[in-house]
Amino acid sequence: MAPPSCLLRAAWYGRLECLHGLWLAVVLCALATASDATSASLVGINYGRVGSNLPAPQAVLPLLEGLGIGRVRLYDADPAVLHAFAKTGVELFVGVPDQCLAGVVDLGSARSWLKANVMPFLPDTKIAALTVGNEVLTGNNCALMRALLPAMQSLHGALAELGLDKQIAVTTAHNLGVLGTSYPPSAGAFRKDLLPCICPILDYHARTGSPFLVNAYPYFAYSGDPKGIHLEYALLEAGYAGVPDPNSGLQYPNLLVAQVDAVYHAIAAANTAASRVVEVRISETGWPSSGNPNETAATPQNAARYNSNAMRLVAEGKGTPLKPSVALRAYVFALFNENMKPGLASERNYGLFKPDGTPVYELSYKLPRDNSTFGGGNSGWRFPGGGGNVTGGYDNGVNSGYYDISAASPDSAVWWRWAQAAVAGAMAVLVAAA
Repeated sequence: MAPPSCLLRAAWYGRLECLHGLWLAVVLCALATASDATSASLVGINYGRVGSNLPAPQAVLPLLEGLGIGRVRLYDADPAVLHAFAKTGVELFVGVPDQCLAGVVDLGSARSWLKANVMPFLPDTKIAALTVGNEVLTGNNCALMRALLPAMQSLHGALAELGLDKQIAVTTAHNLGVLGTSYPPSAGAFRKDLLPCICPILDYHARTGSPFLVNAYPYFAYSGDPKGIHLEYALLEAGYAGVPDPNSGLQYPNLLVAQVDAVYHAIAAANTAASRVVEVRISETGWPSSGNPNETAATPQNAARYNSNAMRLVAEGKGTPLKPSVALRAYVFALFNENMKPGLASERNYGLFKPDGTPVYELSYKLPRDNSTFGGGNSGWRFPGGGGNVTGGYDNGVNSGYYDISAASPDSAVWWRWAQAAVAGAMAVLVAAA
């Protein structure tokens, strides 16, 4: 039998371990609270900057807050933009532009890219993912196609070395043109010529837990076949009866979820193992408000209906007919009209806002309070109506109609003070127990 002194020490250590477990539980609970606040934000927006008259990044923040959007996809790693989002709580997908892919295909160069473009902004700027290239597999650039997966793997490996691979995902965004068949959704299949590229990418997603991103635009499908596709189906109108899939028997209420399920079916056909774990997310979706004379569906009314319905659909937190338990996530395209984008006139008219910060049209739907991840820290700017001034007329842009400022989610600084107090309390109990 152990001597009394040993029993006392054992009892003390047992109590200490129990209290230490309590302390860990308090901290983990606090961390879970912050994580849950972010995960509630399912609607994001694309912040493209191919324009000669766009506002400074700081002026963008009140517009996002007014929309209630706390997730933003960027197409590059511009330091001025990343600095502007510091201490805002906004979650960023940061683009690695096509022209950078060849420079990050090996681990050493990937380390250097992260050191220059990501590490200086952490942890103040909340970077959740890197999107390597954009629509590379449908761009007909063989060198880029060959570099895509090695670049993704090298960046992921470099993040793993830094202990950031669970914090920052590495993925890429695909054009829906990677599908050879998309109707009905159950017949979804990738283009055969792209399978040698896509199958290893699916293996990568399954191994790393990163999402498969697709740029999905019902607008293009409708514009290509306006007689065969009902406008209400393409605009995601809730009252539309929907279209049945003759093979699966599933009813599709709108074209967007049909497109997503076509991708899911394509993944299953190409890589059964990956299809069990890989999640499809919409990296771009939108509708233009203006276009060339022959782009008759590109109107402010249709754009307002589509984007309002898309936000409502995603904010409901529901899945697709095929994946009802996997909440749909999407990034609306785009924040601004961009006057330097090439191509049809519609390409320059996808924005919710004009460059002067005024809405292109009014949305009929306002995102719920928990969609925004805004909060925390002093970012050097204030919301209109809160005692601060935003230059360039942006007060008008965020205080009119459906763009008025909405309440943000709990301030991350407040949460952190609460967590510190909780930890301090637990430590005080430990000290008292000692």
